[in-house]
Amino acid sequence: MVHRFAQGQQLNVGIVGATGVVGSTMLAILKERNFPIQTLRLFASARSAGKVLGGVTIEDAATADYSGLDIVLFSAGGSTSKALAPRVAAAGAIVIDNSSAFRSDPDVPLVVAEVNPHAMAELPKGIIANPNCTTMAVMPVLGPLHAEAGLKRIVASTYQAVSGAGLEGIDVLARQLDHVGDKARLLAEGGHDDLLPAAAKWAVPMAHNVVPLNYVLGEDDYTEEELKLRDESRKILGIPGLPVSGTCVRVPVFTGHSISLNVEFERPLSPGRALELLAQAPGVVISDCPNPLEATGKDPVYVGRVRIDRSAENGLALFVVGDNLRKGAALNAVQIAEALIG
Repeated sequence: MVHRFAQGQQLNVGIVGATGVVGSTMLAILKERNFPIQTLRLFASARSAGKVLGGVTIEDAATADYSGLDIVLFSAGGSTSKALAPRVAAAGAIVIDNSSAFRSDPDVPLVVAEVNPHAMAELPKGIIANPNCTTMAVMPVLGPLHAEAGLKRIVASTYQAVSGAGLEGIDVLARQLDHVGDKARLLAEGGHDDLLPAAAKWAVPMAHNVVPLNYVLGEDDYTEEELKLRDESRKILGIPGLPVSGTCVRVPVFTGHSISLNVEFERPLSPGRALELLAQAPGVVISDCPNPLEATGKDPVYVGRVRIDRSAENGLALFVVGDNLRKGAALNAVQIAEALIG
């Protein structure tokens, strides 16, 4: 890839959506990784403008002048990205966008830092897209396996944390868990209806439950999340016709997306060889029992339960977990920014 900035160059960096759960994680990771920042500017909605975050005064994203910035990280939702990202890029910054706004755009590379940084060789629109947090978790695992044996098909069932829906998702689960705790005595007394919290945000209550209808239905009655997994996997791995069947489920976990994968390859790939490859893969840790608590707050994705899937020719089954706020969103955006530096 072509580096856009010189090694050691101090950059002018912005974060749009700085007050959100992913935006604040971006800010923390920039500091953790000692990203070379000359000046830092933070942007959010008008209601947050004027507040101070980490010693920086927040600017109104809608009215700000973005000139002079080198890199701007976006995590403010698709509609905001569509409206503002082209304007920011036109002002001279490279935009790294965490929303779904540009992922399907053929002129915008969709990048996982460990898998396809070469996709950033050309930036026709000055924008780089971050994948969905579920796609992100599986790509560092599937990338090296595909390079070895040629990925032929993916069947995935996900167990997605509520923080993937932002602060609102966290708040809904917390309130519903509190409700159940307050009403728990009713269960011992034979009560039930009053124990259940009312559904909010999702089709059914989240607390002590699982929700297999994760947002809006689209093509062939697959949800948006399931179609993102299909389309983004195809683009990142460079397999336009890759068959992908996903069932995306929201579970009562605050942080950490888990994915059960059944994958089929063009060529034989034993569990032992897969584990050898994964042990050397950047951003991947092998675990006997990968789980969200293990992954929370950590940079790598965790993979385990690697075994033969005899229902498919050259099939493997495996289980992957990643922190959806870090590698699933904020960390990959910062890693993309790091890759732009020579």
